[in-house]
Amino acid sequence: MTKKMIINEKIINGILKKTGKPSAGRVREILKKAALKKGLSLEEAGYLVNLKDKKLIQELFKTAARIKNEIYGERLVFFAPLYVSDYCVNECEYCNFHKKNTESTRKKLSFDEIEQQVKHLINTGHKRILLELGEDPEKNTIDYVAGVVRKIYSVRTPKGNIRRINVNIAATTVENYRKLKKAQIGTYQLFQETYHRATFKKLHQGPKADYDRQITAHDRAFKAGIDDVGLGVLFGMYDWRFEVLGLLSHSQYLEKKFNVGPHTISVPRFRPAPTVTYKPEYTVSDDDFLKLIAIIRLSVPYTGMIISTRESAQIRRKAFHIGISQASAASVTVVGGYGKAEGLGGQFEVSDERPLNEVIKNVLKDKLLPSFCTACYRLGRTGEHFMELSKPGNIHKFCRPNGLLTFAEYLEDFARTNGTYKLGNKVISHYLKEINDRDMRALVEKKLNEIRNGSRDLYF
Repeated sequence: MTKKMIINEKIINGILKKTGKPSAGRVREILKKAALKKGLSLEEAGYLVNLKDKKLIQELFKTAARIKNEIYGERLVFFAPLYVSDYCVNECEYCNFHKKNTESTRKKLSFDEIEQQVKHLINTGHKRILLELGEDPEKNTIDYVAGVVRKIYSVRTPKGNIRRINVNIAATTVENYRKLKKAQIGTYQLFQETYHRATFKKLHQGPKADYDRQITAHDRAFKAGIDDVGLGVLFGMYDWRFEVLGLLSHSQYLEKKFNVGPHTISVPRFRPAPTVTYKPEYTVSDDDFLKLIAIIRLSVPYTGMIISTRESAQIRRKAFHIGISQASAASVTVVGGYGKAEGLGGQFEVSDERPLNEVIKNVLKDKLLPSFCTACYRLGRTGEHFMELSKPGNIHKFCRPNGLLTFAEYLEDFARTNGTYKLGNKVISHYLKEINDRDMRALVEKKLNEIRNGSRDLYF
C-alpha cells in the first residue's frame, strides 16, 4: 500500500535508537556530505536530530547557512495568509476552528468581502497569498474555493494585484484537485500535522481523523496535475526528532514516485488559541526548533522552507539565516480580519505582530533581500523543471534578479516616505553588483530603472 511506503514507524524508531549517541567524527562526515547539497539519508539525519554537542550544533548551523545561501541566496520571500471561512466539521484538539467551538461566531466570506480583504493586502504591499479555510463539505465546497481563487486573481488596485495564490485546504479527491489546478493555484500545501499514527488518531475527530486520507493527499494532487506541493507538521504534538524523519521520509517518497520533491516544507510550532484547551505533550524548545530547521535544510536542500508569524521576531531572525526562505508577515488569522480589530475567531495566536514594512526594515539591516517574486510559477518553472534548477542551486540565478525587481516595486509603491526606501535601495545596489554575469546585470539594471519610471511586474 502507498501509505506504508511513505512512513514506516518501525524503521524511524530503529534509526532514532541506533543514532542515539553520535560521535563527533560521524557528525562531521555527515556535515561534509550535506555541504554537497545532495541531501541526507534517514539515518544520517538521525545522527543530527540526536546531536547535543553545542560546538557541533554550531557547525551544523554554519553548514545549513551556507547551503541556504548557495541555493536561495540572500532572498526572503514574503506572503500573507487569507482566511475566508472558519466553518469546519472536524474536532482537532489544537485548532480554534474545532467543531465544538461555540464561543466564536462562524463566518464565510462573500466574494465582495474577499475583494475588500484582497485590496487591503495589495495596498500594504503583498503579492502572494496563502488561502486558508476549514473543512466543511457543504459550506466550503471545492467550487467555492476555486471561485475564491479566481476572484482573488481578478482584484486590482492602483498598487497592483495578487500574482500567486497557494492553497492550504483539507485532503480531497483527484477530481477536486483538478478543479484547483484549473483555477491556477500555485503550491498545494497540506500538513500531516503529526506523522505518528497513534498521536494523529488521538488528536482528531471527523473526516480529518483518517490518517491514510491525509498522508496520500499529495499523491492525488500529483495525479490531478498539481506538481508543486508543500509538506509540514505541527511541532509539539509528538517527538520532534520523529517528525523530522517523517518529513524526510515523505519527501524521499515523493521524489522517488514523482521525481519531484516538496516545493516547500513548513515548520509551525503549536500556539495557543482562545477555545483550545490542548497542551502540547512534546514542547519544542527554541534551541531544538532552530536545530530542526537546520537539519531539514541539510536533508532537503532544494526545498523552500516556510516560517509563520507563530514565531517571535527574534526566533524568525535567527531562522532566516540557517534555512528559512519564505515567511508570512503582518498575518491575521481571523476570517475577514484584515483592516479590522481581531476577535476570538483566529485559528491561533500570532506571535510576530509587526506590520510588513517593519519586518522588511529589520531584514534589510541583516542584509537580506525581501522578495515578492512569482516568476517561476508564471513561467512554468514548477515540478520537475523547478527541481532541475533548484537541486544544483541554479534557481539562484533567477531568484536574485527577480527578487531585486519585485523589491524595487515595493520600495517605489510603499516606502517612498519612510526610512526603508534609502536602506532598501542600498541593499539593491549591493546585490546588483553581486550578479556576476555582466549581461544579466545590465538587464536587471535596465529593468530597475524602468520600475523607478513607473513600469511594473517585470521579471525573468
